[in-house]
Amino acid sequence: MIGRDVELVVVDDEKEVARVVATRLAQAAAAGGSVVLTGGKTPQQAYERAAKEAPDWSSVELWWGDERCVPPDDENSNYGAAKKSLLDKLEHAPRAVHRIRGELGMDEAAVAYERELADTALDLLLLGIGPDGHVASLFPHAPTLHEERRVVPAKPGWEPYVDRVSLTIPVLRSAREILFIVAGAAKADTARRAFIEEPSDDTPASLVRAQSGRTTAVVDRAAAARFEG
Repeated sequence: MIGRDVELVVVDDEKEVARVVATRLAQAAAAGGSVVLTGGKTPQQAYERAAKEAPDWSSVELWWGDERCVPPDDENSNYGAAKKSLLDKLEHAPRAVHRIRGELGMDEAAVAYERELADTALDLLLLGIGPDGHVASLFPHAPTLHEERRVVPAKPGWEPYVDRVSLTIPVLRSAREILFIVAGAAKADTARRAFIEEPSDDTPASLVRAQSGRTTAVVDRAAAARFEG
């Protein structure tokens, strides 16, 4: 199915979403390059499966699309979640792990991450979508939606209400491949706005499409319920 500038892959349920994403991650591990991870329950399921399918990530450099300003072992840390579900389960670690150091505070962490990112080309970018349509830590109508910098500090617009650091729209759109991960009936309205309707600051996910690459959304049937209605 084709949405607005995105290929929509609709599967039965959340478990199947995780399976499809895990297979793509395993392919990326074999190919090497820069892979950008996201937070969320479904991605963590995909990471666990990907670690079993491809235990060698030694050709990969890992990045994150956003992070909460908490220590890396905090339950709200995107890095911490990926460490438990992916990194700790690999036989061969990634060539490099570029963690956003949220514990430094959002301003200092954003400057440090932008310096580290520099002009890195991103090969595969994973993104979830919040119930309000936010993507990474770019929230509806936030001034960060129109930033030209590559990395920005961001105030929270959704739980958990802690400061954030996020890649910006231009960086997200620069990725060679963007893979959205969406599951659950609670995301049905948001998924329609993100992938079917016209782009709008109301739904930041609708603004993110690969400029010169491929954009795919893997969506379960519950989240896809409003695609044709």
